[in-house]
Amino acid sequence: MSKLVTIYGGSGFVGRYIARRMANEGWRVRVAVRRPNEAMFVKPYGVVGQVEPVLCNIRDDASVAAVMHGADAVVNCVGVLNELGKNAFDAVQADGAARIARIAADQGVERMVHISAIGADAGSNSAYARSKADGEAGVLAHMPNALILRPSIIFGTEDQFFNRFAGMARMGPLLPLVGAETKFQPVYVDDVAKAAVKGVLGNAGGGVYELGGPEVKTFRALMQQMLDVINRRRVIVGVPYWAAWIMANVLDLVKFVTFQLFPNPILTRDQLKNLRRDNVVADGVKSFADLGIAPATLESVLPDYLWKFRPSGQYDEIQKSADNLRS
Repeated sequence: MSKLVTIYGGSGFVGRYIARRMANEGWRVRVAVRRPNEAMFVKPYGVVGQVEPVLCNIRDDASVAAVMHGADAVVNCVGVLNELGKNAFDAVQADGAARIARIAADQGVERMVHISAIGADAGSNSAYARSKADGEAGVLAHMPNALILRPSIIFGTEDQFFNRFAGMARMGPLLPLVGAETKFQPVYVDDVAKAAVKGVLGNAGGGVYELGGPEVKTFRALMQQMLDVINRRRVIVGVPYWAAWIMANVLDLVKFVTFQLFPNPILTRDQLKNLRRDNVVADGVKSFADLGIAPATLESVLPDYLWKFRPSGQYDEIQKSADNLRS
C-alpha cells in the first residue's frame, strides 16, 4: 500500500501545492481542514480516492489525532495573518503546531515538515512573530528531526500580496504603501512546496531553512515591477509610519467594538510592527542551496497570473501590437 501524508491546512495557498506534489509522488494525501466541503478542489490532484479532504480543528487533540492515524508523515501549513475569534496567533501558530508535533511523536510518525516564516522571533514585539517562534520550539521539542521552513513573502497565482495590490492599482492614480522601503525576498509558492516534499520524502536533513527567491527588493520596487507587468502607471506613495499607526489603531478599534464583524483585513497594529523589519534570508543559515533547489524569479512567474489586471486583460499585448502596427 502507498504511503500516507496528512497535510494540516492542505487546501490553503501553500498546502495545495504540497498536496499536488505529494500526489504526483504516488502518496495518499489526507488534507486536514476546517471546512472539507470547501476543499473539494484538491480531489482531482490524484486518482480517485488518492487525495481526500477531512475535517480537523488543530485546537483539539482528538481531532488532530484522528486525521493523523496511520500517517507516515505530517505537514503543518496552518497559519493566520490576522487573529479572528478563537483563531488567535498563539492558539494556531504556537499551540496548534506543538499539538501536531506531540501527537505525531506519540503515534510514531516518521517525518514532519512545519511551515513557519522569516522573522520568527521569541523576543519580537509582534505577536505574530513570537507565535511563529513558539511554534517552532514546540515542534522541535517533540519532533527534533523536523524540517522547518521559513519562507519570505510567498507569491503565486492565489497569493494575497501581488493580487491584492494589483487590484488596488485599478482603482485610482495612487498606490499607497506602508513600509515602502522595507526589503523582501519573494519566494515562489511551488518552490516552497518542493522544499516541503523533500522533507516528507527524507531527501533533506532536519532543521531550520530560510527560503527566499533570487531577488531582494524594497516594497516600493516590487510594486513598481508589478505595475510594469500589468501595464499601469501609478504614483507609489509611501505612507509615514505615524500615519499608518493611527490608521491601524482606528481599524483595530473598529474590529473590537463590532465584535469582529469587521475583521480588519486592511492593516493591524501587529502587521505594522512586522512591516518595519526587512523580510530576507539571514546570512549563514540553511537555504534553498542546501536543498538543491534553484528558486524561480518574479519575472518568470508574475505575468502568468497578473495579466487579468491589465487594462485589456488577456488582450492587452495583442492591442499593444496593433497600436505599434498603426504607428
